[in-house]
Amino acid sequence: MKFAVLGLGFMGSTHLKALRAIPGVEVAAVCSLDERALTGDLSAIQGNIGGPGERLDFSAVKKYRDPGPPLADPDIDAVDICLPTNLHGAIAIEALRAGKHVLVEKPMALDGATADAMVAEAEKQDRVLMTAQVVRFIPAYAALRNAVKGGELGKVRSAVFRRRCAAPAWGGWLMDPAQSGGGIFDLLIHDVDFCLHLLGKPQAVLATGYEHLAAGIDCVNAQLFYPHGVATVTGGWHHPKAFPFSADYTVVADRGTVEHNAATPAPMVYGEDGNSRALPLSGGDGYAAEVQYFVECCRAGRKAEFCPPAESADAVKMMRLIEEARRRNGEKIECKI
Repeated sequence: MKFAVLGLGFMGSTHLKALRAIPGVEVAAVCSLDERALTGDLSAIQGNIGGPGERLDFSAVKKYRDPGPPLADPDIDAVDICLPTNLHGAIAIEALRAGKHVLVEKPMALDGATADAMVAEAEKQDRVLMTAQVVRFIPAYAALRNAVKGGELGKVRSAVFRRRCAAPAWGGWLMDPAQSGGGIFDLLIHDVDFCLHLLGKPQAVLATGYEHLAAGIDCVNAQLFYPHGVATVTGGWHHPKAFPFSADYTVVADRGTVEHNAATPAPMVYGEDGNSRALPLSGGDGYAAEVQYFVECCRAGRKAEFCPPAESADAVKMMRLIEEARRRNGEKIECKI
């Protein structure tokens, strides 16, 4: 199975590493405007987690500065889009029309209408389309999902999902909302997607927060209201460069509270009986798992039912609704996504 990877920034280099580890998968083409990266030297690549990239042998890989040629290449089976978010929709639709399967980095698109158009095109062309919502594949979050959906905890009454990092000092496009959607949109779509995956669509949402992108600040505290409880999604960018990345959650259910943070890499359940235990973890690196799953779906000719594109489109719509709620500074808004 031959892939074209479009974009060789942090996520592109991360996907490259995952693809190279899958038997029978060949990275046949790459596309970037970074001349150094096109040589295979990814050592300068940085992200909010992990260290520098690697130096790869691209001698047998087709190298492009424009995405058009790899999309038109009949030898390419699938396209992995790791470009700025504003480019996702048009390139994904072109790739689908060219008969390619498409893996696209999160956020799926800048707006719900574009995301819906991508979903419709995948259906029309009968191709696999999946957004790389990696949190669904991270063991600590998968363990929570299994415990909640398996019924062992009872109904969820309160949930807090938090994700924070420094404003990015790499990839200048991330600081431009016209390209990235902005800080909370790009970062917290992880937690919004997982919240929808775990609990479904809320009835209403309210939010407060502050945005000053020139200073590297973009934060929100959003509440999603359900018939049985409230989920909070909070965090964002907290000044540039130095602020450390962190992601954690606390979920209170009828029969116990689940806590996951840097001090508890295996989520802990604190039960109604006063005892505690660790949730069982399975699987390894989330990025490797999501790419492996996408490849399996393509090979089997089946839709990505564990991470369906329609749900990724809903996450985009929910993030935009949260931003609208933040602008209204605490006014509760009915959720109609």
